[in-house]
Amino acid sequence: MYVCLCNAVTDSQIRRAVEEGATRMCDLRAELGVAADCGKCACCANQLRKETLQQLGACHPAREAA
Repeated sequence: MYVCLCNAVTDSQIRRAVEEGATRMCDLRAELGVAADCGKCACCANQLRKETLQQLGACHPAREAA
């Protein structure tokens, strides 16, 4: 599903970026251009970021302790 229409960014791209270390919205903006133009995608992109981080934490409990 497209999240950012301005830059043609999908939910899969956002999840992959978070899995690869983009943990903040500014990381996603720099890497993918999310919320860099009109900003309408910011809430959805941020929610995906949070969900992905939570999933990663559940898969890797040692990450949260670090």
